[in-house]
Amino acid sequence: MLVQKGLVVWFTGLPCSGKTTITIELQSILRKRNLLTYILDGDQVRKGLNSDLGFSEEDRAENIRRVGEVAKLFADAGLIILVAFISPFKKDRDQVRNSLPKGKFVEVYVNCPIKECEKRDVKGHYKKARNGEIHDFTGISSPYEPPKNPELELKTDIESLKDCTDKIINYLVKSKLIS
Repeated sequence: MLVQKGLVVWFTGLPCSGKTTITIELQSILRKRNLLTYILDGDQVRKGLNSDLGFSEEDRAENIRRVGEVAKLFADAGLIILVAFISPFKKDRDQVRNSLPKGKFVEVYVNCPIKECEKRDVKGHYKKARNGEIHDFTGISSPYEPPKNPELELKTDIESLKDCTDKIINYLVKSKLIS
């Protein structure tokens, strides 16, 4: 029998802002507390479940809708789901939030200046986007709408990975979402 509450922790931010890095470290910390977690990562899901989708605004909305449904199913089963998706549009994130019971969705804005994100880009996507080789790239040729009132904001250009994960854990404990 699970003694934890199902929950969706949704990380949003520009490409290369630190979403995946934070979710991997957070998962490790939560597992040490004997909490069941699962990471849904944008790159991972796009290769499988959402391989039929492109990057138009409509396809991005469908991508987030599907991921939100999967996250909801896992949370209903009692798992803590860590979702690392750019999820550039507020309306799509709000749709996921509204599909879950109140208090079961924690939005974490991984805030990092685009210049820093570009420095971290080992795949060279920003450079390709700036050169017109990649179209509809968030932050360059496609918009990103930052959350106005996220539960948490992490500034990954000035906060360490430990500071970020500590901030999340403290929030989850204080909010009685984990013990």
